[in-house]
Amino acid sequence: MTASGKVRLSPDGQRLTLDLDTGPREFAALWLRERTPDAETLDPRTGQRLIEAAELPLDLAVEHAELDGETLALCFSDGQAARFPLAELRAEDRPRETIAPGRTLWDAGLSEPPRADFATALADDTALLGMLEGLHRYGFVLVSGVPIDEDGMQALIDRIGPLRRTNWGGIADVKSVADAYDLTMTQRGLEPHTDNPYRDPIPGYIWLHCLTNAADGGDNTLVDGYRAAQVLAERGPAAFDCLTRVTPGFRYRDETTWLESEGPLIELDGQGRVIRVRYSNRTERVAALPTEELARYYAARRAFYELITSDELTVHLKLDPGQMLIMDNYRLLHGRRAYELAGGVRHLRQGYVDRDSTASRRLVLRQRLAETGEVA
Repeated sequence: MTASGKVRLSPDGQRLTLDLDTGPREFAALWLRERTPDAETLDPRTGQRLIEAAELPLDLAVEHAELDGETLALCFSDGQAARFPLAELRAEDRPRETIAPGRTLWDAGLSEPPRADFATALADDTALLGMLEGLHRYGFVLVSGVPIDEDGMQALIDRIGPLRRTNWGGIADVKSVADAYDLTMTQRGLEPHTDNPYRDPIPGYIWLHCLTNAADGGDNTLVDGYRAAQVLAERGPAAFDCLTRVTPGFRYRDETTWLESEGPLIELDGQGRVIRVRYSNRTERVAALPTEELARYYAARRAFYELITSDELTVHLKLDPGQMLIMDNYRLLHGRRAYELAGGVRHLRQGYVDRDSTASRRLVLRQRLAETGEVA
């Protein structure tokens, strides 16, 4: 086994240590081999793997490694040679964080919500990208100038991804109705919550469009669930840990629908970072766990509830006709104050767009506009 400079190999060649700016970083030989950036391993057009990684020898080793400028040159024991751009390996050297990078966490001190203009985002890709980047960074965006008709937001949805249809249809009314099938359709206040945790998959983004909002009350409340999780991790690490491990169920039933799913109130990704929050007091059903475990869960849930209902973290916003909130349903907890119809009519329309199509649109626009020099 041979290496050079800031590259070292273990005696069996199955581990490679590379000295990066942040310190030494170890890579497994098998990991490097299955990601070899050549046309025999990865399809040049799609980036999809061509070899069957599970068939690679488990004792595969790096036999030679050396740095060549900004490239790491490798030779593997199966005869394959590879040249890795160091930038790709540096990208894997991320520090441990509670929240994934690229997000701006906020609390009640948020002075100005991220904003977008409907007509501009509809007509201009740069403006659309700006809207989507704001949504990704803050977890919500306030859109103005939406046509005041029942399907006014549909044209902008069509620019991003298909409308997610549910048992309630496509774009549905949010207003007080007789014999309401969901508490959303009443005049009562709603605690901070995320939508539809009983679905699989859970809808990614909520689009909430105001047609009229003359009723007394009915202000929206917004809480950054990522920030709430971060604060809980700092102030009550045992409570944070509990809410990442216990998985309550969630259920919705009516005459024609029976939906059930489960998941932790705070969900982590493979790197231990918060990727999703769930909270739905109306639909949560925790199992009859051992009493000591339930006691820990109930105490942790209360601590989280006290944060998401606190003045410290809550932003208040009342939508005007022609305004729309787009909210990340994996991150944002939203609610509302009770309202009185004696003051006027409150009529909003709501739809869902999935997470994958929204992320895809943002990333493709970012790449294409960067290539043409329209964005940095």
